[in-house]
Amino acid sequence: MKPYDKGFVAVGDGHRLYYERCGNRRGIPAVFLHGGPGTGFVEKHKALFDFKRLNVLFFDQRGAGRSTPFGTTKNNTTWHLVNDITFLLDKFRIPKAVIYGGSWGSTLALVYAIKEPARVAGLVLRGIYLSNKDGAKYYLQGGVAAFAPEAWERFVALVPKKNRKDVAGYYRRMCASRNKATRRKFCYEWSRYEMSIVALKVDLTRIDEMMKEYSFESLAILESHYITRNCFLPPNFILKNAAKLSNLPVAIVHGRYDLICRPIEAWQLHQKIKGSRLHFVVGGHAALEPAVKRMLKRELTRVSREARF
Repeated sequence: MKPYDKGFVAVGDGHRLYYERCGNRRGIPAVFLHGGPGTGFVEKHKALFDFKRLNVLFFDQRGAGRSTPFGTTKNNTTWHLVNDITFLLDKFRIPKAVIYGGSWGSTLALVYAIKEPARVAGLVLRGIYLSNKDGAKYYLQGGVAAFAPEAWERFVALVPKKNRKDVAGYYRRMCASRNKATRRKFCYEWSRYEMSIVALKVDLTRIDEMMKEYSFESLAILESHYITRNCFLPPNFILKNAAKLSNLPVAIVHGRYDLICRPIEAWQLHQKIKGSRLHFVVGGHAALEPAVKRMLKRELTRVSREARF
């Protein structure tokens, strides 16, 4: 989908965000929040949206994708990103929007809706990550090994045994190394670990394709920066505040066999948001797996119709 508007927006702190606006200029406003943090958005993400009905804002978050400066962690926290969303909505004169977020994007969408409820008309969430100790421990301290031992063993092999009580912290330091070869090596393995378990079926060829499609350096640098700091949120922030979203149309789509974000987190969120709709589908973590994509498209249509403008 060719954008009708694109460019860069300076949001402060030296950051410039790349954005694209696609679809019906007079359509229902929507915002796409990518995962990671650090992946940026890519063309295939647009396949989820009905551009005849929707007017969608895509943007690369701080340090991600085409935004500049690339891969920087300076002035880059969840709260900076929350402010950036409001900045963009104000710039494009969007009073309210339907917010879509997947994986880390679901975390950011939830935090934004809790912090700025007046700007959110509805939520469509995929691959829920609640940013709590249990989720981080599962993903980065050995829980994945029960389901994908080969992926975990390759990931942890670079970590000295004395540092294995904090695998994510060790990777974060190496991903920030001033030595370019060291930095790229650890960034590559961090991102490859994620790509190798992102879907129900992932072969070596597809992993190589994804590593080229996304910026593995910004993904590793920013994801490790965020996840080792609990995404800069107070403990259990989302679940403690999720009930505030019960007046919104909220859709939750989660792959039954998601190895990155645990299905239990989607269930816990659903229990807190009265009236939310939860769909477990036969799929993994990736948004464009057939069953996940079908349900997301359906729920984007429903939520945009029921949105509270």
